[in-house]
Amino acid sequence: MRNMADDELDAFRNRWKQELTSQKDEQRLICAPPFCDASGQSSQGDLKNSYFEDSKNLIKACSPSKPEEEDCTKVKGCVGKGEGEDAAGSEDQPEYVSIARSLLDGRTSPLLGRIQEERNKRKRQYHNMTDVCRSSLQQQQQQQQLQPQRKVKKDEELVDQLIQDLNELNDIPFFDIELPYELALKIFQYLNCTELGRCAQVSRAWRVLAEDSVLWFNMCRREGYHQEASVSDSPCWKSTLRDCRNSAKTVCCNWKNRVGSISQLQFELGKVLCDVSACDNFVLAGYTSGDVRLWDTLHWDSTASYLKTNSLSAHSEPRPHVSHVQVNSTVAAAAYEDGCVDLWSTETGGEPIHHYQTPGRIQALALSPDSPVLCSAAGCDVRLERADDRGYWRTLCQTRLPKTVESLVLVPGRGQQTPLAALAAGDAVYLLDPREEEPRTVHSVYGHPVTCLDTSDCHVALGVKRSGWAMHDGGNKIHVYSLETGKSVVCVGNSLGDFSCINLRDSPPHLLACGNKDRRVRVFDLRAGSSVASLYAHHLGVTSVQADDWKIVSGGGEGLVCVWEMRMGAKLWEMHNRHPVRHVRFNTSTLVTANVPDDKSPRGACITDDDLTAHRRHRGVICHYDFSEDALSQDHVLPICRSDYTESHGYNYNIGLTVPYDRLSGSHPSH
Repeated sequence: MRNMADDELDAFRNRWKQELTSQKDEQRLICAPPFCDASGQSSQGDLKNSYFEDSKNLIKACSPSKPEEEDCTKVKGCVGKGEGEDAAGSEDQPEYVSIARSLLDGRTSPLLGRIQEERNKRKRQYHNMTDVCRSSLQQQQQQQQLQPQRKVKKDEELVDQLIQDLNELNDIPFFDIELPYELALKIFQYLNCTELGRCAQVSRAWRVLAEDSVLWFNMCRREGYHQEASVSDSPCWKSTLRDCRNSAKTVCCNWKNRVGSISQLQFELGKVLCDVSACDNFVLAGYTSGDVRLWDTLHWDSTASYLKTNSLSAHSEPRPHVSHVQVNSTVAAAAYEDGCVDLWSTETGGEPIHHYQTPGRIQALALSPDSPVLCSAAGCDVRLERADDRGYWRTLCQTRLPKTVESLVLVPGRGQQTPLAALAAGDAVYLLDPREEEPRTVHSVYGHPVTCLDTSDCHVALGVKRSGWAMHDGGNKIHVYSLETGKSVVCVGNSLGDFSCINLRDSPPHLLACGNKDRRVRVFDLRAGSSVASLYAHHLGVTSVQADDWKIVSGGGEGLVCVWEMRMGAKLWEMHNRHPVRHVRFNTSTLVTANVPDDKSPRGACITDDDLTAHRRHRGVICHYDFSEDALSQDHVLPICRSDYTESHGYNYNIGLTVPYDRLSGSHPSH
């Protein structure tokens, strides 16, 4: 096989040499001057005879189509001779050379050869009918002298073009040698994952840049993963980001298919649940016994779960009920019916780290989600507390409003800035800034009370109840104001029912989720001022709602918790308990719901029974759902949840069931 390949290569080289040799001989014949006398003149008959004899010889040796070699009797024929010789030369050249020349000159159409052949035929007929002239012979000689130079120039252009194409294959990117590594990294930071992957395939130098750990670390943080981490915490942030994305995709699938684990958080038997708050992995609950319980769902055996009451409330008989609780990542707060307020550390628990007493009952309590700032309202009196750098709590300001405060919210995202609180009192909404002497009025319409309130880092949203003649202008509305300017941004909604809850802080950008007593959950686009989704959810009105970029979780007065897919507007699944849903809070992989009874002092089994130990159906319930990947392991699922689907009656408690008739799977049998 090797000898055969060598023979074919030698044959190809010999044929190539013969073609090049014959090409040079033809060019020599074509460039020879015509027969002339000494004075440069010739007769018309001698010229024709000699020209036809030469052309016959050339036809035998060369191609049959040479229009400008047969007759040079007119100026047009002599001027076009160079083009004719190029055509003849290209026909005798090897095929790959002619293809390269045609590509270089732009002659790529398959019809150009036939068009040129027909044009040469017509020129040949025309030249046979004309007379030769002296000037045409001189121009012909000049053209023949310039022709070899032109061919050499074209050959040089072809070689230069081929060399340039080869150089482009091995060319080094400009900033690999001209820009410093830091500047090149600065350019790459504007690329996404797909673009970085493509750049990594360009060259070895680009691959080093595209796989830099700093780039992937920043990209991981931009997508919301490992916000508190540093660059040195992972050896390969590219792999870490890939794992986080795969995990998020799995968790999203578990949310939609109701796959995970469920647990009920119970503290003390016989006591009725009063209020619940959740933040991150902490859940705080207050009971009618005056006890406050903190759960750390990330570390279930945490010693900080046991919170002690202040001495004043602990020694009073009977102990006052807990009216409000609030928790964030560092502090837990509780307000009692007697006006006392206690604060604990979520890290240590135990004794309260701060305590103060108000003259009246606490009507509203708010804790900043990202800073140690607490605001409480007792009647018309408002008090704002904050911890300094050393951990000591100080009173920033105290003020009194014209009407009783019904709800208040602290503006998130303030950090080390001065805290800002939004308060709803009657038919007005105020902004409390400690740097100002008096609260600033944002909204006030006489006779139209505010029904719900929520804030984001730059806006405040409030639901307004219309009554009397105002119902004819579209019904109840939601007003959104700018915190910076205090002016109205947009007004949405025209419902006949009262808006009962608003979620602006957790909603996606430019969106607002809200619930109404008309049994609908609505999502509004604040940019267009229009409704994005309207979901018929609950029979007794919507009591709580929260939304993110793809789902909505709502709770109703009948005790139903619904999970919706926002884009499709379809219900994914639902869970039911006896009492109204007063709290809904979820993050990426967990969901906390609280069903709080309206009656805090239920009677016993007998009408004359004064036993304060309430039956379980009166206590309320806190449910914790975990949709993370590790929750799917058998060790994490409770034994009662491990169903083999063979039971003939009763519930199997498996919230992963997809049987159509088992809509209430996962709920308690007593409910």
